[in-house]
Amino acid sequence: MIEKAEIMDESAIMRAVTRIAHEIIERNKGVDDVRLIGIQRRGVPLAKMIAAKIREVEGRDVPTGILDITFYRDDLSMLSEHPVVNGTEINFPVTDKIIVLVDDVIYTGRTARAAIDAVMDTGRPRIIQLAILIDRGHRELPIRADYVGKNVPTSRSEMVNVKVVEFDGVNKVTLSDIGPGKKD
Repeated sequence: MIEKAEIMDESAIMRAVTRIAHEIIERNKGVDDVRLIGIQRRGVPLAKMIAAKIREVEGRDVPTGILDITFYRDDLSMLSEHPVVNGTEINFPVTDKIIVLVDDVIYTGRTARAAIDAVMDTGRPRIIQLAILIDRGHRELPIRADYVGKNVPTSRSEMVNVKVVEFDGVNKVTLSDIGPGKKD
């Protein structure tokens, strides 16, 4: 898979994270009941970046958790006979809180739906919001992000690659061709 374009460099990602953090603070009139939950894998470092920016702006820590949606996916049987489970760590109650799910890319909406199901199994949040670094379109479910870093129109034969320092040694977003008929 060859990268054909760089969509965002590190500074563009940080500007998007800053904007998302400010929008979360504004929309929720502060961060009193806000809890961030990063969706495994790349949503986790993005949630931590947003939490750090909120701390910088508001002077307060926002509890941040980690969510693995593997067993909530509607395509689990098609993924692998032995799916990789990365683990969930939500060390705070979600009931009556404002939960902001954080992920790198929204495509069909199925990951977001699975994450909502997983959160609902842990309690009853007052509100669930969705923060996404890249919205690439092609929704199959009626789900939209509340906070979007960048809208990137793509074809189904393209893949958006979000790279973060924790896993890839660099913060950037690229676009690649994956060939006809394949889905990411």
